[in-house]
Amino acid sequence: MTAPQFSSLIHPEQRMRICAFLLPNDEVAFTALRDALALSESALSRQLKVLADAGIAAVAREKGVPRPRAWVALTPEGREAVRGHLAALRDIAAQADPGASDTVEAADRKAALR
Repeated sequence: MTAPQFSSLIHPEQRMRICAFLLPNDEVAFTALRDALALSESALSRQLKVLADAGIAAVAREKGVPRPRAWVALTPEGREAVRGHLAALRDIAAQADPGASDTVEAADRKAALR
């Protein structure tokens, strides 16, 4: 299980949504990510640059094809950072609503099985 570690870099809404979408996937086409999150290309590009500069995400562009695609993925370090951030958010939520701890523990068990 990943240790809770809040990340102010991951936390802004658009970056959190990007990371949450990427976490269960090996890689996602830039256009699919853009469409799924209803972001403009420029907004998505800006957020991905921040995540890539921090080593959380990687963007790979196809070469040698007529219509190259860009593929986006979390790095191994990025996956751990996102899991740690989610664990920290669960801890914060549990402190705010102690009755929700059963739900938090069930989510932790489910995540550990992946």
